[in-house]
Amino acid sequence: MRIPHGSALHVQDGDLHLEQVALKTLATTHGTPLFAYSKAAMLQALAAYQRGLAGRSAQIFYAMKANSNLAVLQLFVQAGCGLDIVSGGELARALQAGCPANRIIFSGVGKSRAELRAALDVGIACFNIESLAELEALNAVAVAMGVQAPISLRVNPDVDAQTHPYISTGLKDNKFGIAHEDALQAYLHAHALPGLRVVGIDCHIGSQITQTAPYLDAMNKMLDLVQAVEAQGVPIAHIDFGGGLGIDYAGDTPPNADELWRALLALIDARGMGNKTIFIEPGRSLVGNAGVCLTEVQYLKPGAHKNFCIVDAAMNDLPRPALYQAFHEILPTQTRSATTQTWTVVGPICESGDWIGRDRELAIETGDVLAVASAGAYCMSMASNYNTRNRAKEVLIDGDQVTVIRERDTYADQWALERMLPQA
Repeated sequence: MRIPHGSALHVQDGDLHLEQVALKTLATTHGTPLFAYSKAAMLQALAAYQRGLAGRSAQIFYAMKANSNLAVLQLFVQAGCGLDIVSGGELARALQAGCPANRIIFSGVGKSRAELRAALDVGIACFNIESLAELEALNAVAVAMGVQAPISLRVNPDVDAQTHPYISTGLKDNKFGIAHEDALQAYLHAHALPGLRVVGIDCHIGSQITQTAPYLDAMNKMLDLVQAVEAQGVPIAHIDFGGGLGIDYAGDTPPNADELWRALLALIDARGMGNKTIFIEPGRSLVGNAGVCLTEVQYLKPGAHKNFCIVDAAMNDLPRPALYQAFHEILPTQTRSATTQTWTVVGPICESGDWIGRDRELAIETGDVLAVASAGAYCMSMASNYNTRNRAKEVLIDGDQVTVIRERDTYADQWALERMLPQA
């Protein structure tokens, strides 16, 4: 059994625990599929960033798309974080969780005029602008409202983050950001628009990054641009370096957040910009290894060429394997003395792509509970009701205390907003 780094999972008396809670018992009490998150693991992950930025003018904005449960947002806001949003719905959710508007930044390539107005109305800290067309739209909305919108431009530095193509965001072929070679003119244009106030520069090169070099390459390009923009009389108050730091899914060894930021800050200081405020937007690295998905083995289906372990969690609960061919460790919650066999762990959804893990060595029986590790990010936030399946319950673990932070859907919840045709 390999337990991912930073997960707060451990074996005690033969049973897998998250903090001080036995996961088999947790599943019996609350049912499966079930997402459980460790409060300690989330705060420890955040503490690494806080150590790396200690003594600096800096603000951490949790990228809430990774896991937007209100209690998770509340935990990070109370720990001093702002929130990075990408939709009007996330704006409403951030405010509902108690985040002050001046600690919210708005990213994303397709912000609607209604979303821009809503964010201006509450007074968010900054809009990360992704295109010239968006620049013009925000200016028009702000002028009509009689306000100035604080902005940074998200610059696409054309740096390869060496990650999955679906989660790479900093290359020329990606939809995100303004091309590095066009950014200076874009800044001069933004500076001249009456409804905008330039306050920063933004960059985000991808997700699940496990190397330091892409960050350093991107930072150098960003600092070159800051110098060029300020030489034209446009001050840059903050440098927003996004997020993207990876976690341990399958023995991955990304740099620790504090070590990464020591290296990046040394580069910023060497370039004479140590007085700039730093914004960062970590998401997955704060919550990914804090969560597990518990699932019960429904059937074991041995075959001539492949053995299938059919569980009650599925691609609607854990979409990452189907979307990205992603790997999650699958751990038994009880130790068995039986010999392991090779199993492909699949869900009950009527799709061949509904798999959780392929060719795993497990000693299991029908009725066992398995823990899918590293499930705190991009699982429940991307979950669906496909096949009219109820989305899972979520709980937060704090020591030996269990708090329900989302109830399981009911079938009635699923069709509550639908309307039947009138009777003939």
